[in-house]
Amino acid sequence: MLSLLSTYIVRIVVVALVLVGDTTAFAAGFEERIAPCLACHGETGQSEKPEVPSLGAQPVNFLLIQIYMFREKLRQVEPMTTAAQGLSDEELRQFSAFISKLPPPNPRADPSDAARMERGRALARIHHCAFCHQPDFSGREQMPRLAAQREDYLVKTLRAYKKQCPPRLRRFDGGGAVPDQG
Repeated sequence: MLSLLSTYIVRIVVVALVLVGDTTAFAAGFEERIAPCLACHGETGQSEKPEVPSLGAQPVNFLLIQIYMFREKLRQVEPMTTAAQGLSDEELRQFSAFISKLPPPNPRADPSDAARMERGRALARIHHCAFCHQPDFSGREQMPRLAAQREDYLVKTLRAYKKQCPPRLRRFDGGGAVPDQG
């Protein structure tokens, strides 16, 4: 009986050591895999690169869905599509959780065009953007955070949305929220 118990304890200790070793290896692997993400999207969650979104404080579900779509090639934007290849479901969850905890991006420091900002607020009211993205545009669940997002990225994304969305579902029609040129 004592022999059986000692064998059992040895097995538990071996499994525990293996798990601790795997966790350390995974941590190093995670840091290596997340580094390219942070290089483009910003180590603090705020992108400094043109047309690259800031991801800080994005809702975890939104991030998970986006990375999943890149991995499954349902959304193809390089280098994201390539970077997501080979990620396990658990890695998708861990990447999403990590990125969602980065601080929200800071608003632009340079002065904005007051008339253009007011036009944007009016269009957001007309198109009921706050219904999905929250009144403060912080996003929720699968809806992305828009607050303090890079303007060039938002314009690019809304133009792409407008082109891909069937006319009967477009919210950006009569008001010209996102002109095709300009």
